[in-house]
Amino acid sequence: MLTDDRLAALRAWQEQDPDPATVTALDHLIERAEGGDPEATAELVDAFAGRLEFGTAGLRAALGAGPNRMNRVVVAQAAAGLARWLLDNGHAGAKVLIGYDARYNSDVFARDTAEILAGHGLHAILTATHVPTPVVAFGIGHYDCVAGVVVTASHNPPQDNGYKVYVGRSQIVPPTDAEIAERIEAVAATPVSEIARSSAYETLGEPLLEAYAARVASLVAEDAPRDLTWVYTPMHGVGAEVVARVLARTGFPAPALVDAQAVPDPAFPTVAFPNPEEKGAMDLALALARETDADVALANDPDADRCALAAPFDGTWRMLSGDELGWLLADDALRRGTPGVYACSVVSSTLLGRMATAAGQPFETTLTGFKWIGRVPGLAFGYEEAIGYCTDPEGVADKDGISTLTRVLALVAALKAEGQTVQGRLDDIARTHGVHLTAPLSFRVADLSLIADAMARLRADLPTTLAGVPVEAADLAEGWNGLPPTDGVLFTGEGVRAVARPSGTEPKLKVYLQASVPPGRSGDLAAARAEASAVLERLASDLTAALGL
Repeated sequence: MLTDDRLAALRAWQEQDPDPATVTALDHLIERAEGGDPEATAELVDAFAGRLEFGTAGLRAALGAGPNRMNRVVVAQAAAGLARWLLDNGHAGAKVLIGYDARYNSDVFARDTAEILAGHGLHAILTATHVPTPVVAFGIGHYDCVAGVVVTASHNPPQDNGYKVYVGRSQIVPPTDAEIAERIEAVAATPVSEIARSSAYETLGEPLLEAYAARVASLVAEDAPRDLTWVYTPMHGVGAEVVARVLARTGFPAPALVDAQAVPDPAFPTVAFPNPEEKGAMDLALALARETDADVALANDPDADRCALAAPFDGTWRMLSGDELGWLLADDALRRGTPGVYACSVVSSTLLGRMATAAGQPFETTLTGFKWIGRVPGLAFGYEEAIGYCTDPEGVADKDGISTLTRVLALVAALKAEGQTVQGRLDDIARTHGVHLTAPLSFRVADLSLIADAMARLRADLPTTLAGVPVEAADLAEGWNGLPPTDGVLFTGEGVRAVARPSGTEPKLKVYLQASVPPGRSGDLAAARAEASAVLERLASDLTAALGL
Protein backbone atom coordinates (compact mmCIF):
# COMPACT_ATOMS: atom_id res chain seq x y z
CA MET A 1 0.00 0.00 0.00
CA LEU A 2 1.10 3.58 -0.64
CA THR A 3 1.50 6.03 2.21
CA ASP A 4 -0.55 9.22 2.12
CA ASP A 5 2.60 11.29 1.61
CA ARG A 6 3.80 9.16 -1.29
CA LEU A 7 0.36 9.17 -2.92
CA ALA A 8 0.20 12.96 -2.60
CA ALA A 9 3.60 13.25 -4.32
CA LEU A 10 2.44 11.01 -7.16
CA ARG A 11 -0.72 13.04 -7.68
CA ALA A 12 1.19 16.33 -7.56
CA TRP A 13 3.51 15.13 -10.30
CA GLN A 14 0.59 13.82 -12.30
CA GLU A 15 -1.20 17.18 -12.20
CA GLN A 16 1.54 18.86 -14.21
CA ASP A 17 2.00 16.05 -16.75
CA PRO A 18 0.72 17.17 -20.18
CA ASP A 19 0.78 13.64 -21.60
CA PRO A 20 -2.50 11.69 -21.24
CA ALA A 21 -0.65 8.41 -21.82
CA THR A 22 1.64 8.74 -18.82
CA VAL A 23 -1.19 10.18 -16.71
CA THR A 24 -3.25 7.06 -17.43
CA ALA A 25 -0.26 4.77 -16.92
CA LEU A 26 0.38 6.32 -13.52
CA ASP A 27 -3.29 5.85 -12.57
CA HIS A 28 -2.98 2.15 -13.40
CA LEU A 29 0.24 1.78 -11.41
CA ILE A 30 -1.32 3.49 -8.39
CA GLU A 31 -4.40 1.27 -8.62
CA ARG A 32 -2.26 -1.88 -8.78
CA ALA A 33 -0.04 -0.74 -5.92
CA GLU A 34 -3.08 0.09 -3.79
CA GLY A 35 -4.27 -3.44 -4.49
CA GLY A 36 -1.05 -4.89 -3.12
CA ASP A 37 0.85 -5.56 -6.37
CA PRO A 38 4.54 -5.58 -5.35
CA GLU A 39 5.82 -5.01 -8.93
CA ALA A 40 3.71 -1.88 -9.30
CA THR A 41 4.85 -0.62 -5.92
CA ALA A 42 8.51 -1.23 -6.82
CA GLU A 43 8.08 0.59 -10.14
CA LEU A 44 6.52 3.61 -8.41
CA VAL A 45 9.23 3.72 -5.78
CA ASP A 46 11.97 3.62 -8.42
CA ALA A 47 10.27 6.05 -10.81
CA PHE A 48 9.87 8.64 -8.04
CA ALA A 49 12.97 7.86 -5.97
CA GLY A 50 14.94 10.75 -7.44
CA ARG A 51 15.50 12.83 -10.54
CA LEU A 52 16.91 11.34 -13.74
CA GLU A 53 20.50 12.51 -13.69
CA PHE A 54 21.56 14.88 -16.44
CA GLY A 55 25.18 14.16 -17.35
CA THR A 56 27.62 14.12 -20.24
CA ALA A 57 25.35 11.67 -22.04
CA GLY A 58 22.41 14.01 -21.41
CA LEU A 59 19.45 11.88 -20.36
CA ARG A 60 18.64 8.26 -21.08
CA ALA A 61 16.11 5.98 -19.37
CA ALA A 62 12.95 3.96 -19.80
CA LEU A 63 9.81 5.79 -20.86
CA GLY A 64 7.23 6.23 -18.13
CA ALA A 65 5.77 8.50 -15.49
CA GLY A 66 7.92 10.05 -12.79
CA PRO A 67 11.03 12.20 -12.45
CA ASN A 68 13.30 9.15 -12.86
CA ARG A 69 11.87 8.23 -16.28
CA MET A 70 11.78 9.78 -19.75
CA ASN A 71 8.54 11.72 -20.24
CA ARG A 72 7.25 15.12 -21.29
CA VAL A 73 7.67 16.63 -17.83
CA VAL A 74 11.33 15.61 -17.58
CA VAL A 75 12.02 16.70 -21.18
CA ALA A 76 10.32 20.07 -20.68
CA GLN A 77 12.42 20.72 -17.59
CA ALA A 78 15.59 19.67 -19.44
CA ALA A 79 14.78 21.97 -22.37
CA ALA A 80 14.09 24.90 -20.07
CA GLY A 81 17.28 24.23 -18.14
CA LEU A 82 19.28 24.16 -21.37
CA ALA A 83 17.59 27.37 -22.52
CA ARG A 84 18.49 29.12 -19.26
CA TRP A 85 22.11 27.98 -19.54
CA LEU A 86 22.34 29.29 -23.10
CA LEU A 87 20.86 32.64 -22.10
CA ASP A 88 23.15 32.90 -19.07
CA ASN A 89 26.12 32.32 -21.38
CA GLY A 90 25.28 35.10 -23.80
CA HIS A 91 23.43 33.16 -26.48
CA ALA A 92 20.11 35.03 -26.55
CA GLY A 93 18.56 34.70 -30.01
CA ALA A 94 21.15 32.15 -31.15
CA LYS A 95 20.31 29.14 -33.30
CA VAL A 96 19.77 25.68 -31.77
CA LEU A 97 19.11 22.64 -33.97
CA ILE A 98 16.78 19.91 -32.66
CA GLY A 99 16.48 16.49 -34.27
CA TYR A 100 14.99 13.16 -33.30
CA ASP A 101 14.95 9.48 -34.17
CA ALA A 102 11.95 7.20 -34.74
CA ARG A 103 11.56 5.89 -31.18
CA TYR A 104 8.38 6.17 -29.18
CA ASN A 105 7.68 9.84 -28.33
CA SER A 106 10.89 11.14 -29.92
CA ASP A 107 8.94 13.52 -32.17
CA VAL A 108 6.86 14.74 -29.22
CA PHE A 109 9.92 15.38 -27.05
CA ALA A 110 11.64 17.20 -29.91
CA ARG A 111 8.64 19.44 -30.57
CA ASP A 112 8.37 20.26 -26.85
CA THR A 113 12.05 21.20 -26.90
CA ALA A 114 11.65 23.45 -29.95
CA GLU A 115 8.66 25.23 -28.40
CA ILE A 116 10.43 25.80 -25.08
CA LEU A 117 13.68 27.02 -26.63
CA ALA A 118 11.67 29.38 -28.86
CA GLY A 119 9.68 30.49 -25.83
CA HIS A 120 12.94 31.55 -24.20
CA GLY A 121 13.91 33.73 -27.16
CA LEU A 122 16.23 31.30 -28.89
CA HIS A 123 16.13 30.56 -32.64
CA ALA A 124 14.96 26.97 -32.45
CA ILE A 125 15.26 24.86 -35.62
CA LEU A 126 13.38 21.54 -35.64
CA THR A 127 14.06 18.87 -38.25
CA ALA A 128 11.02 18.21 -40.42
CA THR A 129 11.19 14.47 -39.82
CA HIS A 130 13.22 11.88 -37.96
CA VAL A 131 16.90 11.97 -38.93
CA PRO A 132 20.14 10.17 -38.08
CA THR A 133 22.05 11.66 -35.16
CA PRO A 134 25.09 12.56 -37.31
CA VAL A 135 22.88 14.67 -39.57
CA VAL A 136 22.12 16.90 -36.58
CA ALA A 137 25.77 16.90 -35.48
CA PHE A 138 26.67 18.05 -39.02
CA GLY A 139 23.88 20.62 -39.13
CA ILE A 140 25.04 22.35 -35.95
CA GLY A 141 28.22 23.46 -37.69
CA HIS A 142 26.73 23.86 -41.14
CA TYR A 143 24.05 26.28 -39.92
CA ASP A 144 26.27 28.02 -37.35
CA CYS A 145 24.22 26.88 -34.35
CA VAL A 146 25.47 27.36 -30.79
CA ALA A 147 23.93 24.09 -29.60
CA GLY A 148 21.94 21.06 -30.64
CA VAL A 149 19.65 18.43 -29.20
CA VAL A 150 18.95 14.93 -30.50
CA VAL A 151 16.12 12.94 -28.96
CA THR A 152 17.45 9.39 -29.19
CA ALA A 153 18.40 6.39 -27.12
CA SER A 154 20.66 5.13 -29.91
CA HIS A 155 20.79 1.31 -29.68
CA ASN A 156 19.05 0.90 -26.31
CA PRO A 157 16.01 -1.40 -25.95
CA PRO A 158 12.65 -0.20 -27.31
CA GLN A 159 11.28 0.95 -23.94
CA ASP A 160 14.05 3.59 -23.63
CA ASN A 161 14.51 7.08 -24.94
CA GLY A 162 17.11 9.77 -24.39
CA TYR A 163 18.15 13.39 -24.78
CA LYS A 164 21.58 14.12 -26.24
CA VAL A 165 22.92 17.67 -25.99
CA TYR A 166 25.65 19.37 -27.99
CA VAL A 167 27.20 22.74 -27.18
CA GLY A 168 29.12 23.93 -30.18
CA ARG A 169 29.93 21.00 -32.48
CA SER A 170 30.67 18.58 -29.66
CA GLN A 171 28.70 16.71 -27.04
CA ILE A 172 28.75 18.36 -23.64
CA VAL A 173 31.49 17.60 -21.11
CA PRO A 174 32.09 18.77 -17.54
CA PRO A 175 31.50 21.35 -16.19
CA THR A 176 28.83 22.22 -18.77
CA ASP A 177 26.74 19.17 -17.89
CA ALA A 178 26.67 20.09 -14.20
CA GLU A 179 25.86 23.73 -14.99
CA ILE A 180 22.89 22.69 -17.15
CA ALA A 181 21.81 20.21 -14.48
CA GLU A 182 21.71 23.02 -11.90
CA ARG A 183 19.34 25.01 -14.10
CA ILE A 184 17.16 21.94 -14.69
CA GLU A 185 16.92 21.48 -10.93
CA ALA A 186 15.84 25.09 -10.54
CA VAL A 187 13.23 24.72 -13.30
CA ALA A 188 11.80 21.63 -11.57
CA ALA A 189 10.43 23.86 -8.82
CA THR A 190 8.15 25.48 -11.41
CA PRO A 191 5.05 23.73 -12.77
CA VAL A 192 5.55 22.63 -16.36
CA SER A 193 2.51 24.65 -17.43
CA GLU A 194 4.38 27.84 -16.44
CA ILE A 195 7.44 27.14 -18.62
CA ALA A 196 7.46 29.62 -21.51
CA ARG A 197 6.65 28.19 -24.94
CA SER A 198 6.27 29.50 -28.47
CA SER A 199 5.34 27.98 -31.80
CA ALA A 200 7.68 30.43 -33.54
CA TYR A 201 10.35 27.87 -34.34
CA GLU A 202 11.80 27.04 -37.74
CA THR A 203 11.36 23.68 -39.47
CA LEU A 204 14.23 22.36 -41.60
CA GLY A 205 14.05 19.45 -44.01
CA GLU A 206 15.50 18.96 -47.49
CA PRO A 207 18.31 21.55 -47.34
CA LEU A 208 19.82 19.86 -44.26
CA LEU A 209 19.57 16.36 -45.69
CA GLU A 210 21.01 17.39 -49.05
CA ALA A 211 23.87 19.34 -47.47
CA TYR A 212 24.80 16.36 -45.32
CA ALA A 213 24.61 13.92 -48.25
CA ALA A 214 26.80 16.22 -50.33
CA ARG A 215 29.38 16.42 -47.55
CA VAL A 216 29.57 12.64 -47.16
CA ALA A 217 29.72 12.11 -50.92
CA SER A 218 32.70 14.49 -51.09
CA LEU A 219 34.74 11.92 -49.14
CA VAL A 220 34.85 9.61 -52.18
CA ALA A 221 37.35 10.41 -54.94
CA GLU A 222 35.89 10.71 -58.44
CA ASP A 223 38.25 8.03 -59.80
CA ALA A 224 37.71 5.61 -56.88
CA PRO A 225 36.60 2.06 -57.75
CA ARG A 226 32.92 1.43 -57.13
CA ASP A 227 32.41 -2.21 -58.02
CA LEU A 228 31.22 -4.26 -55.06
CA THR A 229 28.25 -6.28 -53.86
CA TRP A 230 26.98 -5.56 -50.39
CA VAL A 231 24.19 -6.02 -47.89
CA TYR A 232 22.79 -3.28 -45.65
CA THR A 233 20.51 -3.08 -42.64
CA PRO A 234 19.49 0.09 -40.79
CA MET A 235 18.37 -2.13 -37.86
CA HIS A 236 14.79 -0.76 -37.83
CA GLY A 237 16.25 2.74 -37.56
CA VAL A 238 16.47 5.97 -39.51
CA GLY A 239 19.60 5.41 -41.61
CA ALA A 240 18.25 3.94 -44.85
CA GLU A 241 16.82 7.06 -46.45
CA VAL A 242 19.96 9.12 -45.91
CA VAL A 243 22.21 6.26 -47.01
CA ALA A 244 20.19 6.12 -50.23
CA ARG A 245 20.82 9.84 -50.78
CA VAL A 246 24.55 9.34 -50.32
CA LEU A 247 24.60 6.37 -52.70
CA ALA A 248 22.84 8.42 -55.36
CA ARG A 249 25.63 11.00 -55.16
CA THR A 250 28.59 8.62 -54.89
CA GLY A 251 27.66 6.08 -57.55
CA PHE A 252 28.12 3.03 -55.37
CA PRO A 253 25.65 0.25 -56.25
CA ALA A 254 22.50 -0.14 -54.18
CA PRO A 255 22.74 -2.82 -51.51
CA ALA A 256 20.72 -5.92 -51.00
CA LEU A 257 18.54 -4.50 -48.23
CA VAL A 258 17.35 -6.52 -45.24
CA ASP A 259 13.67 -5.86 -45.90
CA ALA A 260 12.46 -6.94 -42.45
CA GLN A 261 14.64 -4.24 -40.85
CA ALA A 262 14.46 -1.56 -43.54
CA VAL A 263 11.64 0.64 -42.19
CA PRO A 264 11.87 2.59 -38.93
CA ASP A 265 10.04 0.67 -36.20
CA PRO A 266 10.41 1.64 -32.52
CA ALA A 267 9.44 -1.89 -31.44
CA PHE A 268 12.58 -3.36 -33.12
CA PRO A 269 10.62 -6.58 -33.71
CA THR A 270 13.36 -8.76 -35.25
CA VAL A 271 16.08 -8.24 -32.64
CA ALA A 272 16.41 -8.68 -28.89
CA PHE A 273 18.54 -5.51 -28.76
CA PRO A 274 18.80 -3.13 -31.73
CA ASN A 275 22.59 -3.07 -31.63
CA PRO A 276 24.67 -4.69 -34.41
CA GLU A 277 27.16 -5.79 -31.74
CA GLU A 278 24.60 -7.91 -29.90
CA LYS A 279 24.44 -11.63 -30.60
CA GLY A 280 21.84 -12.42 -33.25
CA ALA A 281 21.20 -8.83 -34.32
CA MET A 282 22.99 -9.33 -37.65
CA ASP A 283 21.63 -12.81 -38.40
CA LEU A 284 19.27 -11.61 -41.14
CA ALA A 285 22.00 -9.53 -42.76
CA LEU A 286 24.46 -12.41 -42.67
CA ALA A 287 21.93 -14.80 -44.18
CA LEU A 288 21.28 -12.34 -47.02
CA ALA A 289 25.02 -11.84 -47.54
CA ARG A 290 25.53 -15.57 -47.98
CA GLU A 291 22.52 -15.77 -50.29
CA THR A 292 23.73 -12.91 -52.50
CA ASP A 293 27.44 -13.83 -52.36
CA ALA A 294 28.16 -10.31 -51.13
CA ASP A 295 31.60 -8.86 -50.54
CA VAL A 296 30.57 -7.35 -47.19
CA ALA A 297 27.54 -6.68 -45.02
CA LEU A 298 27.10 -3.34 -43.27
CA ALA A 299 24.77 -2.18 -40.51
CA ASN A 300 23.90 1.04 -38.78
CA ASP A 301 22.37 1.16 -35.35
CA PRO A 302 18.90 2.78 -35.08
CA ASP A 303 20.10 6.40 -35.00
CA ALA A 304 22.88 5.64 -37.52
CA ASP A 305 25.77 7.03 -35.53
CA ARG A 306 27.43 3.60 -35.38
CA CYS A 307 28.52 1.24 -38.14
CA ALA A 308 29.28 -2.49 -38.12
CA LEU A 309 30.94 -4.63 -40.76
CA ALA A 310 30.77 -8.36 -41.51
CA ALA A 311 32.88 -10.13 -44.10
CA PRO A 312 33.85 -13.67 -45.16
CA PHE A 313 36.93 -15.14 -43.50
CA ASP A 314 38.12 -18.35 -45.11
CA GLY A 315 34.62 -18.81 -46.51
CA THR A 316 32.82 -18.24 -43.21
CA TRP A 317 31.02 -14.99 -42.51
CA ARG A 318 31.72 -13.20 -39.26
CA MET A 319 31.34 -9.79 -37.67
CA LEU A 320 34.44 -7.68 -37.29
CA SER A 321 35.06 -6.33 -33.83
CA GLY A 322 34.84 -2.61 -33.33
CA ASP A 323 38.61 -2.51 -32.99
CA GLU A 324 39.16 -4.44 -36.23
CA LEU A 325 37.05 -2.00 -38.22
CA GLY A 326 38.88 0.85 -36.48
CA TRP A 327 42.21 -0.59 -37.63
CA LEU A 328 40.98 -0.93 -41.21
CA LEU A 329 39.72 2.64 -41.33
CA ALA A 330 42.86 4.02 -39.72
CA ASP A 331 45.08 2.04 -42.08
CA ASP A 332 43.08 3.37 -45.01
CA ALA A 333 43.43 6.97 -43.80
CA LEU A 334 47.16 6.54 -43.21
CA ARG A 335 47.64 4.99 -46.66
CA ARG A 336 45.86 8.01 -48.13
CA GLY A 337 48.32 10.23 -46.25
CA THR A 338 45.72 11.89 -44.06
CA PRO A 339 47.67 14.07 -41.59
CA GLY A 340 46.61 14.88 -38.06
CA VAL A 341 45.98 13.27 -34.71
CA TYR A 342 44.75 9.67 -34.56
CA ALA A 343 42.79 9.01 -31.38
CA CYS A 344 40.86 6.31 -29.59
CA SER A 345 39.41 5.85 -26.13
CA VAL A 346 41.17 4.19 -23.24
CA VAL A 347 38.98 1.09 -23.60
CA SER A 348 39.95 0.58 -27.24
CA SER A 349 42.94 -1.34 -28.61
CA THR A 350 46.44 0.09 -28.36
CA LEU A 351 47.17 -0.94 -31.97
CA LEU A 352 46.00 2.41 -33.35
CA GLY A 353 48.83 4.10 -31.44
CA ARG A 354 51.38 1.75 -33.03
CA MET A 355 49.97 2.37 -36.50
CA ALA A 356 49.95 6.16 -36.15
CA THR A 357 53.47 6.28 -34.73
CA ALA A 358 54.80 4.06 -37.52
CA ALA A 359 53.31 6.47 -40.05
CA GLY A 360 54.75 9.52 -38.30
CA GLN A 361 51.40 10.83 -37.10
CA PRO A 362 50.53 11.85 -33.52
CA PHE A 363 48.31 9.66 -31.38
CA GLU A 364 46.14 10.47 -28.38
CA THR A 365 44.24 8.34 -25.87
CA THR A 366 41.00 9.86 -24.58
CA LEU A 367 38.35 9.02 -22.04
CA THR A 368 35.46 6.87 -23.22
CA GLY A 369 32.96 8.62 -25.47
CA PHE A 370 32.98 10.83 -28.52
CA LYS A 371 32.38 13.84 -26.32
CA TRP A 372 36.12 13.45 -25.71
CA ILE A 373 37.34 11.97 -29.01
CA GLY A 374 35.55 14.62 -31.07
CA ARG A 375 37.28 17.40 -29.12
CA VAL A 376 40.84 16.29 -29.87
CA PRO A 377 42.57 19.25 -31.60
CA GLY A 378 43.67 18.44 -35.13
CA LEU A 379 41.80 15.14 -35.18
CA ALA A 380 42.27 13.15 -38.39
CA PHE A 381 40.52 9.96 -37.31
CA GLY A 382 39.04 8.74 -34.06
CA TYR A 383 37.29 5.59 -32.98
CA GLU A 384 35.88 3.66 -30.07
CA GLU A 385 35.60 -0.12 -29.88
CA ALA A 386 31.80 0.13 -29.52
CA ILE A 387 31.58 0.46 -33.36
CA GLY A 388 31.81 4.26 -33.27
CA TYR A 389 34.01 6.05 -35.81
CA CYS A 390 34.77 9.67 -36.64
CA THR A 391 36.00 9.51 -40.22
CA ASP A 392 35.29 13.13 -41.23
CA PRO A 393 36.06 15.31 -38.20
CA GLU A 394 35.66 18.56 -40.13
CA GLY A 395 32.13 17.60 -41.14
CA VAL A 396 30.97 15.79 -38.00
CA ALA A 397 32.94 16.04 -34.75
CA ASP A 398 31.23 12.92 -33.45
CA LYS A 399 30.77 9.30 -34.40
CA ASP A 400 29.01 8.98 -37.74
CA GLY A 401 27.76 5.65 -39.02
CA ILE A 402 26.89 6.96 -42.48
CA SER A 403 30.20 8.60 -43.37
CA THR A 404 31.87 5.48 -41.93
CA LEU A 405 29.71 3.25 -44.13
CA THR A 406 30.74 5.34 -47.14
CA ARG A 407 34.42 5.10 -46.24
CA VAL A 408 34.06 1.32 -45.91
CA LEU A 409 32.39 1.01 -49.31
CA ALA A 410 35.26 2.94 -50.90
CA LEU A 411 37.83 0.80 -49.08
CA VAL A 412 36.21 -2.53 -49.97
CA ALA A 413 35.76 -1.53 -53.61
CA ALA A 414 39.43 -0.51 -53.77
CA LEU A 415 40.51 -3.79 -52.19
CA LYS A 416 38.36 -5.74 -54.64
CA ALA A 417 39.90 -3.86 -57.57
CA GLU A 418 43.34 -4.95 -56.28
CA GLY A 419 42.24 -8.56 -55.84
CA GLN A 420 42.39 -8.07 -52.09
CA THR A 421 39.84 -8.66 -49.28
CA VAL A 422 39.00 -7.39 -45.83
CA GLN A 423 40.57 -10.52 -44.36
CA GLY A 424 43.72 -10.00 -46.39
CA ARG A 425 44.09 -6.37 -45.32
CA LEU A 426 43.68 -7.27 -41.64
CA ASP A 427 46.36 -9.94 -42.10
CA ASP A 428 48.68 -7.33 -43.60
CA ILE A 429 48.13 -5.05 -40.59
CA ALA A 430 48.82 -7.92 -38.15
CA ARG A 431 52.07 -8.92 -39.90
CA THR A 432 53.28 -5.32 -39.86
CA HIS A 433 52.27 -4.27 -36.36
CA GLY A 434 51.79 -7.55 -34.51
CA VAL A 435 48.72 -9.62 -33.76
CA HIS A 436 46.25 -7.86 -31.49
CA LEU A 437 43.07 -9.60 -30.34
CA THR A 438 40.40 -7.86 -28.32
CA ALA A 439 37.22 -9.08 -26.67
CA PRO A 440 34.65 -7.60 -24.32
CA LEU A 441 33.23 -9.08 -21.15
CA SER A 442 29.77 -7.70 -20.48
CA PHE A 443 27.69 -8.15 -17.34
CA ARG A 444 24.14 -6.79 -17.70
CA VAL A 445 22.36 -6.26 -14.36
CA ALA A 446 18.90 -5.31 -13.12
CA ASP A 447 20.28 -3.82 -9.91
CA LEU A 448 22.95 -1.13 -10.47
CA SER A 449 24.32 -1.70 -6.97
CA LEU A 450 25.79 -4.97 -8.26
CA ILE A 451 28.09 -2.99 -10.53
CA ALA A 452 29.27 -0.72 -7.71
CA ASP A 453 29.86 -3.75 -5.50
CA ALA A 454 31.89 -5.52 -8.20
CA MET A 455 34.09 -2.46 -8.80
CA ALA A 456 34.61 -2.11 -5.04
CA ARG A 457 35.69 -5.77 -4.81
CA LEU A 458 38.12 -5.27 -7.66
CA ARG A 459 39.68 -2.17 -6.13
CA ALA A 460 39.91 -3.79 -2.70
CA ASP A 461 42.04 -6.66 -4.02
CA LEU A 462 43.73 -5.60 -7.25
CA PRO A 463 45.21 -8.56 -9.15
CA THR A 464 48.98 -8.45 -9.60
CA THR A 465 48.95 -11.10 -12.32
CA LEU A 466 46.44 -11.76 -15.10
CA ALA A 467 46.66 -14.73 -17.47
CA GLY A 468 49.91 -15.60 -15.74
CA VAL A 469 51.50 -12.25 -16.64
CA PRO A 470 52.57 -9.65 -14.03
CA VAL A 471 50.39 -6.54 -14.40
CA GLU A 472 50.28 -3.03 -13.04
CA ALA A 473 46.95 -1.51 -12.06
CA ALA A 474 45.91 2.12 -12.49
CA ASP A 475 42.70 3.42 -10.91
CA LEU A 476 41.25 5.70 -13.56
CA ALA A 477 39.12 7.36 -10.86
CA GLU A 478 42.37 9.01 -9.73
CA GLY A 479 43.19 10.24 -13.22
CA TRP A 480 45.64 8.56 -15.59
CA ASN A 481 48.08 9.75 -18.22
CA GLY A 482 46.74 13.29 -17.97
CA LEU A 483 43.10 12.25 -18.41
CA PRO A 484 40.31 13.49 -16.13
CA PRO A 485 39.12 11.00 -13.48
CA THR A 486 36.60 8.37 -14.57
CA ASP A 487 35.24 5.22 -12.97
CA GLY A 488 37.45 2.40 -14.21
CA VAL A 489 40.52 0.29 -13.52
CA LEU A 490 43.25 -0.33 -16.11
CA PHE A 491 45.61 -3.33 -16.02
CA THR A 492 48.69 -3.50 -18.24
CA GLY A 493 51.40 -6.13 -18.64
CA GLU A 494 53.54 -7.62 -21.37
CA GLY A 495 51.13 -8.62 -24.10
CA VAL A 496 48.03 -8.15 -21.92
CA ARG A 497 45.70 -5.27 -21.17
CA ALA A 498 42.29 -4.95 -19.53
CA VAL A 499 39.98 -2.12 -18.52
CA ALA A 500 37.02 -2.67 -16.19
CA ARG A 501 34.44 0.09 -16.46
CA PRO A 502 30.71 0.58 -15.81
CA SER A 503 28.78 1.55 -18.94
CA GLY A 504 27.74 5.19 -19.13
CA THR A 505 24.50 4.51 -20.99
CA GLU A 506 23.32 1.00 -20.06
CA PRO A 507 23.04 -1.11 -16.88
CA LYS A 508 26.23 -3.01 -17.68
CA LEU A 509 29.68 -3.57 -16.30
CA LYS A 510 32.11 -4.04 -19.17
CA VAL A 511 35.66 -5.34 -19.22
CA TYR A 512 37.71 -4.63 -22.33
CA LEU A 513 40.39 -7.28 -22.91
CA GLN A 514 43.41 -7.26 -25.21
CA ALA A 515 46.13 -9.81 -25.89
CA SER A 516 48.95 -9.06 -28.31
CA VAL A 517 51.94 -10.76 -29.91
CA PRO A 518 54.79 -8.53 -31.20
CA PRO A 519 55.57 -8.30 -34.93
CA GLY A 520 58.69 -10.42 -34.56
CA ARG A 521 56.52 -13.38 -33.47
CA SER A 522 53.54 -12.69 -35.73
CA GLY A 523 54.92 -14.04 -38.99
CA ASP A 524 52.92 -17.23 -38.48
CA LEU A 525 49.55 -15.54 -38.06
CA ALA A 526 47.65 -18.70 -37.17
CA ALA A 527 50.05 -19.56 -34.36
CA ALA A 528 50.20 -15.98 -33.06
CA ARG A 529 46.42 -15.67 -33.05
CA ALA A 530 46.03 -19.00 -31.28
CA GLU A 531 48.49 -17.81 -28.63
CA ALA A 532 46.66 -14.50 -28.17
CA SER A 533 43.28 -16.24 -28.09
CA ALA A 534 44.41 -18.52 -25.26
CA VAL A 535 45.61 -15.49 -23.31
CA LEU A 536 42.25 -13.75 -23.86
CA GLU A 537 40.42 -16.73 -22.40
CA ARG A 538 42.58 -16.67 -19.28
CA LEU A 539 42.16 -12.90 -18.98
CA ALA A 540 38.39 -13.27 -19.10
CA SER A 541 38.42 -15.96 -16.45
CA ASP A 542 40.74 -14.05 -14.13
CA LEU A 543 38.80 -10.77 -14.37
CA THR A 544 35.45 -12.48 -13.90
CA ALA A 545 36.77 -14.00 -10.68
CA ALA A 546 38.29 -10.71 -9.50
CA LEU A 547 34.96 -8.93 -9.99
CA GLY A 548 33.02 -11.70 -8.29
CA LEU A 549 30.52 -11.93 -11.15
